[in-house]
Amino acid sequence: MGLHQGDCIHLGSDEQLYQVIGVDDHGDRCWLRRWPLPRHGSPVLELPLHQVQQKGRHRPQPLNAGI
Repeated sequence: MGLHQGDCIHLGSDEQLYQVIGVDDHGDRCWLRRWPLPRHGSPVLELPLHQVQQKGRHRPQPLNAGI
């Protein structure tokens, strides 16, 4: 699939952006969290790889990139 840790994706028609925090190709699983990360963190979602659609995949910019 080409999904990598750090990629940001959308799930289906959901406009919320999610960051990939882990991929297990052999186990057909991936772990995601909402991006940008809320102040108090975000729960981790575990999904089968076949349920994850990549839409405009990109890597998030570090928050202090312009400093």
